Amino acid sequence: MSEGKKMNSSRRHHLKSLILSIAAGWIEQEKKDLVVAKAAYMAENCPEPVLSGDQAALMEICKKLYQAIDKVDEARYDAEAKVKKSDAEIDDLKLKVVDLAGVKKPALKKVRMSADAMLKALLGGQHKVTMDLRSNLKQVKKEVKEEPAEAAGDWRKNVEGKADRKKMFETS
Repeated sequence: MSEGKKMNSSRRHHLKSLILSIAAGWIEQEKKDLVVAKAAYMAENCPEPVLSGDQAALMEICKKLYQAIDKVDEARYDAEAKVKKSDAEIDDLKLKVVDLAGVKKPALKKVRMSADAMLKALLGGQHKVTMDLRSNLKQVKKEVKEEPAEAAGDWRKNVEGKADRKKMFETS
């Protein structure tokens, strides 16, 4: 569809219901196929036991069934072992990929917390020492230096003094 034309909701719902009905039909067909395939497999690999005969024949049939069960259990155990081994390899490879890519560290957030609050959060009730570092600092008072008024008064003298310096650099 082009960008300018939009499908109205009734059409969209109708198409959606058609798709769902077709999918439901496919699922039903798959279930029927699975039942038929299972019956065919059972008929091929597990024939109906002949239960007519004396007790010795029935004991022989039971022994054969136990042997078949043992073979199936061994195959199942081997398959489970292979799956566990491959799962372990997959997990190891995932860890290697993460290690190679490197773990991205999230940006740290600035936390407004005093040293006392941090120690209290980390140590709990064991915290007894106060860490008020600002109280231990010396108080320093700034001295205001007053320049004489005449030094700031005549700016021409400063300019002439600077001009002499400029000449000194040009001559050398």
